Amino acid sequence: MCAEERPAGSAERGRWRRGAYFAGLAFLLLSAAASAGPKIEHWTLDNGVGVYFVRTPELPLVQMRIVFDAAASRDPVEKPGVAFMTNAMLRQGAAGMSADDIASGFETLGVVLGSSSDRDMAIVELQSLSEPKLLTPALDLLAKVIARPTFPEDALARERNRALVTLQRDAQLPDVVAEKNFWRSAYGGHPYAHDPIGTPESLRAITRADLAAHHARYYVGTNAWLAIVGNLTTAEAKTVANRALGALPRGESPPPVPGVPAIATTRREVINFPAQQSHVRLGHPGIRRTDPDYFALVVGNYTLGGGGLVSRLAEEVREKRGYSYSVYSYFLPMKAEGPFVLGLQTKNAQRDDAVKVARQVLADFVEQGPTAKELDAAKRHLTGSFPLRLDSNKKIAENVAFIAFYGLPLSYLDDYVANVEAVTADQIRAAFKRHVHPSDATAVYVGGRAG
Repeated sequence: MCAEERPAGSAERGRWRRGAYFAGLAFLLLSAAASAGPKIEHWTLDNGVGVYFVRTPELPLVQMRIVFDAAASRDPVEKPGVAFMTNAMLRQGAAGMSADDIASGFETLGVVLGSSSDRDMAIVELQSLSEPKLLTPALDLLAKVIARPTFPEDALARERNRALVTLQRDAQLPDVVAEKNFWRSAYGGHPYAHDPIGTPESLRAITRADLAAHHARYYVGTNAWLAIVGNLTTAEAKTVANRALGALPRGESPPPVPGVPAIATTRREVINFPAQQSHVRLGHPGIRRTDPDYFALVVGNYTLGGGGLVSRLAEEVREKRGYSYSVYSYFLPMKAEGPFVLGLQTKNAQRDDAVKVARQVLADFVEQGPTAKELDAAKRHLTGSFPLRLDSNKKIAENVAFIAFYGLPLSYLDDYVANVEAVTADQIRAAFKRHVHPSDATAVYVGGRAG
């Protein structure tokens, strides 16, 4: 939308004004981030909320990201999906307001509100201009949404139906089917095993009382972390934090997410699917986010399968043999041991051959690690692309909230490049041997009959 096409309504004016500031100016933050990581200030509210603040005066914006240890790992065993539905329902009614009241309130102020929930982390985020006449009422509305949701029955029915439609759609997507079944097979009885959205049966069984109980237990001060990034002074940021989350009850922190048991058996699951392509997942539980081998594994994985077309997997599986257009690997460190995953997509007739080659590439890399040339290329890419992770208020807030939630050092972003540069080939080999076990990998195949 160009300047000559500004809409006339108040809500539309808010959207245009917000968009005009948000678009096209990220280079200002990128220039600042390239020289050093952002300075993170930290304090704790009286009710236990951990606050992390980064001042970015370049633009008149405020980005907030609130995270709770209130995601799928905290679901009742018999009702997966409670955490997902609780998070989704926050904006559907609060403090006597309907979903329409809440939506129009934020829209009139030109504010973006978002929420999501995965296996580890439930998230609420807000993006606003920093003008007090806009920010202050936005914070008051946010405080009601987070602390005083009402979970109305009619809205629960709508959200339940929406989730059920999502599950039906997911069942038609072979890549999603492979992903969900990999988690279930690799994690067995651990809380990470189930799909955060739940199952059709559990969704139909979830009640308003379940959501209210989950909210009362987990959406509390001692279980919350707030990242604030924007054009504020420290004193203003303290006011913002108190206004947004100061009304939360202190509550109690939940117990740690249980560790993932050691691999007992190798699992292989073949799911017939009417498609010409097979989607494959190989892997097993890997590392916690705080594992000291994190940087060695990240740097090494760039060479193995994280570097796109320049990775070993791409070279051997895709380029040399033409078995797969898409092949990759990654680590997903979490509160407990998140997975190491090798994934590929290939023709059904080539599936077994493609998997055989991928397994051999993985085994060779675990044994030998990267060459000196590969290690240098990995470091250059990871350090060179690092500023792009901090080129907006939103990305900075995401990184800072991540640091807060996983208890990483406040200097993490400052130290990132040095930590990458310090990794050696010997450290990579040792780390992969400790954490990656090719012969024990769970395998999930989704597709038609192999040749």
